[in-house]
Amino acid sequence: MKYIYPLFITTHGCNMIDFNEVSKSYGARDIFNAAGFRVEKGERVGVVGPNGSGKSTLFSLITGELSADKGEIVIPRKARIGHLRQQLDFFSGEEPLIEFVATAGGELPRLLARMQELETLLKNQPSDPSALRELGELQTRFEHIGGYDIRHRAAAALAGLGFQEEDRNRPMGDFSGGWQMRACMARTLLSEPDILLLDEPSNYLDIPAVEWLQKRLRAFEGTLMLISHDRFLLNSLTTVTLEVNNAKVVRYPGNYQYYVREREERRHHAESAAANIERKKEQLERNIERFRAKASKAAQVQSWIKMLDRIEDVDVPDDLHFRGTIRIPPPPHSGVEVVRLENVDFAYEEGKTILSGVDLRVERGEKIGIIGYNGAGKTTLLKLIAGRLNPTHGTRTPGHKVVVGYQAQEFAELLPPEMSVYDIVRQAAAADVSGQRVREIVGAFGFSGEDAGKLCKVLSGGEKIRLCFARIFVNPPNLLVLDEPTTHLDIAAREALQQSIHDYSGTVCMVSHDVEFLRGAADVILEVRHHRVTRFQGGYDYYKEKLLELEQKNAAQTLSADPQPALSSDSQKERRKERAARRQELSKEKKRLENLVAEMENRIEQAESEKAEIIAALSAPDGKCDFAALQKRLNELENSINDATMQWENAASALETLMTEYNAIASCR
Repeated sequence: MKYIYPLFITTHGCNMIDFNEVSKSYGARDIFNAAGFRVEKGERVGVVGPNGSGKSTLFSLITGELSADKGEIVIPRKARIGHLRQQLDFFSGEEPLIEFVATAGGELPRLLARMQELETLLKNQPSDPSALRELGELQTRFEHIGGYDIRHRAAAALAGLGFQEEDRNRPMGDFSGGWQMRACMARTLLSEPDILLLDEPSNYLDIPAVEWLQKRLRAFEGTLMLISHDRFLLNSLTTVTLEVNNAKVVRYPGNYQYYVREREERRHHAESAAANIERKKEQLERNIERFRAKASKAAQVQSWIKMLDRIEDVDVPDDLHFRGTIRIPPPPHSGVEVVRLENVDFAYEEGKTILSGVDLRVERGEKIGIIGYNGAGKTTLLKLIAGRLNPTHGTRTPGHKVVVGYQAQEFAELLPPEMSVYDIVRQAAAADVSGQRVREIVGAFGFSGEDAGKLCKVLSGGEKIRLCFARIFVNPPNLLVLDEPTTHLDIAAREALQQSIHDYSGTVCMVSHDVEFLRGAADVILEVRHHRVTRFQGGYDYYKEKLLELEQKNAAQTLSADPQPALSSDSQKERRKERAARRQELSKEKKRLENLVAEMENRIEQAESEKAEIIAALSAPDGKCDFAALQKRLNELENSINDATMQWENAASALETLMTEYNAIASCR
């Protein structure tokens, strides 16, 4: 597997990436048509657009795996590119995990191989001056770029992505596709490229790993380009957004949240302009028809015809809002207590405990999000709540008149390809549900008329999710149990589902790796860790606050605890080296966050000052001002203040978390 591409097309100044009038087609379909954009050195870019619009193709053009049909792609010749793809490349299944990740370090493998050659040579010719000199230079370079602590950094990256210590020496072929993808991510991040291209990096990650990735990418100092449906990553990491759509690439100077607002405003302006042009064209056409037969108006008619020919239509961007329907019907009544688990243990095999001592009470109307590492038992807990599994020990007690609607993680992927939408829902319906009622249900979820006859094999990801919901709600539940419901959805559909769940009056228990989805839909968090379930009576942000308090408390207890038994001299040296490396890593991130906090505070202060001046001008009694221009600028300042405030909050929170670890390391001398 190769992730570093050390030579490229053209060198041009200090700009990292330039697309100049680039076109790329597959058959009759244009992926890009004279597309142009620029990414400056060090920028953090989110790449968004509908599924199939060409986002991954854009990355392949940057890496040189694909060539453009027309135009020029300009990238610094010596730029090292790290590229994490959605699909796995070939690698040796026998290679140990730690070796696979640790050999990612850019030029490190080449340096190491040459050093080993020189060491072998010096065994036979110990006084060869040129070999000694070259070996010394290579060792210095190897140390300077982190060669001697590469395995420590590889182990830290693997731990952050959820691998256990005992996994490090397992061969790559032993892991599932999802875990192999995580290993590829660790390898890519460890290579420290100049340009980092990540294509849907959170697809196989649980929330703790997504949070680790976000922190790791915050510290990345190169140019980042990120394709993702994860709003949490896009909003917290990116400062530029590229929209890939309709064979064009449009640049927006802000994160995803800014992009959505700005794009909607541009769309409204374009719609207004298009309406004005249409009215003007209609007026000209009426004039031409009215006076065409009058000789005295012949010159004027010809002038109108030329004017009509010169009018260009306005390109109105597509509406970003979700076009399908996710309408959850009201639930039937249930008791206040929906389900209760008492002292529940569960194991799939004897001696291999998944959950232990779980006590849980789910009440009517709660929206519960379940968080934990992959394999911790989140899906198992959902199945216990839904009654799909029986406890190995303990009791599950359903509430009064509780009707469960359960959507498994894999259901959308296992839909029979030759069955129609109608057939899937008809099959799930109770015997007393009429065919007309089935059609009403599928229509309520966006499959009206002929769409009810669509075969599953032609459905998009969003359509499959809507079909899953129609299948559930043909027998309306009051306890909705969802395992990764956002997996096949683009951002607009995720937002629609999030709002539907938020507005639903029934009870919902859900597992999702989408932070923003849980933040908007859940009001209770259950954390599954070390076979236990901990309840946080608040949403995602409350959960994070409590975790931070717990980390600070544990750090304080660790520092005040009795000294550990004396370590050997080598172990002490190794510990000091690890602490020094970690402290150096944290120092870089600390400085970056402090600068970002100061920059955002300054930006907010300047914007607030200008905002006050504009409000004063608008309120002036003489009224001598360009009201429209000032109002437009006021809206721009509001957007700027909101964006800067969000970045300030994220940076300040990250800095607070970092300082806990930083100060703890500083105290260990």
